[in-house]
Amino acid sequence: MDFMSDSSRNQRHYRTFNVIDDFNREALGIDIAISLPAGRITRYLDKLAEYHGYPLKIRVDNGPEFTGKTFINWAKSHDITIDYIKPGSPYQNGYIERFNRTYRTDSTRFISF
Repeated sequence: MDFMSDSSRNQRHYRTFNVIDDFNREALGIDIAISLPAGRITRYLDKLAEYHGYPLKIRVDNGPEFTGKTFINWAKSHDITIDYIKPGSPYQNGYIERFNRTYRTDSTRFISF
C-alpha cells in the first residue's frame, strides 16, 4: 500500500491510495481524493476486505497515515501485522513503487479533471 500525489491538467492536486497484493501483484483497489486521512483509509480497506478478506500482513512505509493511532488500532483489531519498510528505502516496497510509476504515466494520458 502506498500513496501518490499528482495534479490534473488544470493544476488541481489529488492523492491516490493504491493497494497491491504483493504475492500476485494484483491491484486490489485505488482510492482517489483531494484528502485521504487515516479514517478514510481504514474504511476503504474494510470495503476491500469484504471482497478479498483481511490480509495477515501489510507492508507500508513510515508515512503519517500508517504510523498514526487510527491505522495501528485498525490493524490490531483485525489481527494484521504491519511490516514497516526501512525509512528511505522505497525499494523494499518495490511492487507498489513500480505500480505508482506505471499508474501515474498511464493515468495522466487519459484523465483530465
